[in-house]
Amino acid sequence: MDAPLLALTEADSRQTEADAHWMRHARQLAERAAAEGEVPVGAVLLAADGALLAEGWNRPIALHDPTAHAEIMAMRAGAVALGNYRLTGTTLYVTLEPCAMCAGAIIHARVRRLVFGARDPKAGAVHSVYDLIGRPQLNHAVAWVGGVQEADCAEQLRAFFRARRKLAAN
Repeated sequence: MDAPLLALTEADSRQTEADAHWMRHARQLAERAAAEGEVPVGAVLLAADGALLAEGWNRPIALHDPTAHAEIMAMRAGAVALGNYRLTGTTLYVTLEPCAMCAGAIIHARVRRLVFGARDPKAGAVHSVYDLIGRPQLNHAVAWVGGVQEADCAEQLRAFFRARRKLAAN
């Protein structure tokens, strides 16, 4: 469930509105993944100035690539757009808490801020199962917030898997 927001400053309020906007955009990309038969996860990467830099959605089945998660696809496109593998100053929005692979890539890319929707109690590597992003030994700290539009993001995933189970049962 979405966490209640209390005592927001004007800057916090603007950030919350931006987070909601970009998470809705990521959810639209997740729908694209679902339409392609992929697990519905979408990601949006913003440049340091807040402009849309890149986007991605899950594509491991279509690309025959186990690394083609939404976050990786968005970061790959962002690195090409910037002409640099370092994504310093960027913000990454993703509909599902990143896995260990994606969390590692986020750190290595030097993403400044991560915003995710649904928590992943089976493979989440930001807070739910592992805490890879917040390790003090790392040479880069990623600011993060989870649970943005969590109920909607989680329902999108549940609906996808319900439909898959229904198809498999027939």
